[in-house]
Amino acid sequence: MENEQKILIVDDEKDLCEILQFNLESEGFLIEIANSGEEALKKNLEEFDLILLDVMMGGISGFKTANIIRKEKKLETPIIFLTAKGEENDVLTGFNVGGDDYIAKPFSIKEVVARIKAILKRGTPTQNANNQIYYDELKIDLKKKTITIGGKNVNLTRKEFEILILLLKNKDQYIGREEILKRIWEDDVIVTERNVDVNIARLRKKIGGYGAQIKGKSGYGYCFQSSV
Repeated sequence: MENEQKILIVDDEKDLCEILQFNLESEGFLIEIANSGEEALKKNLEEFDLILLDVMMGGISGFKTANIIRKEKKLETPIIFLTAKGEENDVLTGFNVGGDDYIAKPFSIKEVVARIKAILKRGTPTQNANNQIYYDELKIDLKKKTITIGGKNVNLTRKEFEILILLLKNKDQYIGREEILKRIWEDDVIVTERNVDVNIARLRKKIGGYGAQIKGKSGYGYCFQSSV
């Protein structure tokens, strides 16, 4: 199998790393291992398509490592947390620091492989080495904070821009209004779910035909559907 997709495993349990490496390489993935958050942060993280990150490690925790990857290194590489802790608050913390999925130990290797493939499958829109996201004729430049459709600039507010990125990176998956608030308005105090609805409405208008692909569903939230 020729995946040529590269995964970084970050865990201080060396035996577990070896098991994961063997099974993921059998699936055709390219694997590198780091046995601590500090070791992981020294790598060229832009090379990886996905990071498997243990939460409970000596030194820098997985949550702090993820926070550095998102906030300081400005990378949107998908992160799946691996941890023995499975309580609701820990799951929310994982998502709040930028995690894409959460697998509690003990887990089956088949489950890990399935979760990885599911996240990488929604890899379209694609993000290249220059931190640009493409979906059809829609292009987002994460460094310049710009968006173009068919080569024409689209003016979005910061919140609209961040919502669009969040929805695109979780394409075909509904994200609740409360989760959007936590991810986009994390530093603001007085905001309500109505803020999400208003910004979504404005975003739909500004991105033309792609606006119809942003779907809302009562009780589920919003998603960017790959086909209308």
